[in-house]
Amino acid sequence: MTTVASNYLYSTLRERIVEHVFIGDALRELWRLGVYDVEVLRSEFDAHGYDLVMARGKIVRHIQFKTGTQKKPGTVSLSRALAEKPSGCAIWIRLESDLAMGPFFWFGAAPGEPLAALDHYPNSLRVTPNKTGVRPIRKNHHEVPGAAFIPRSSLQEILADLFGNLKPTAVVGGPE
Repeated sequence: MTTVASNYLYSTLRERIVEHVFIGDALRELWRLGVYDVEVLRSEFDAHGYDLVMARGKIVRHIQFKTGTQKKPGTVSLSRALAEKPSGCAIWIRLESDLAMGPFFWFGAAPGEPLAALDHYPNSLRVTPNKTGVRPIRKNHHEVPGAAFIPRSSLQEILADLFGNLKPTAVVGGPE
């Protein structure tokens, strides 16, 4: 099977792989930086506009992942619910055919700040047509242009976007 076919035939598997690898790589990078006080919560399903929650102290990030094989993001459909979260954001990740990740593209506000309202972007259309062959409007989804996403060359830049200053965690206690 060609890689192009596997991208859409196994898109759910690909999405899960990207999430797991992102979490592992992010936690490993934070560990290397001496940051140990990060929580990761996974959403069972994407009904509220996000795939993953990462928290450090008072910063709680609801993250929507988007992926593609092109050099930079095109138009990206985001749920209005993401902007209703305390500090929602979207990360678009370029994938190679072997699922190597990067560069990354960031869409969000400063840590602790809400995502700007999405209402000024046009509504998305449903991916599949209804029984009359029409692709209806998705009232709670908006088409964000790829140009609104800021390029990031490294995972460490994305982590700084998520949490700000990545000062090492103060070590409490010692070896047991």
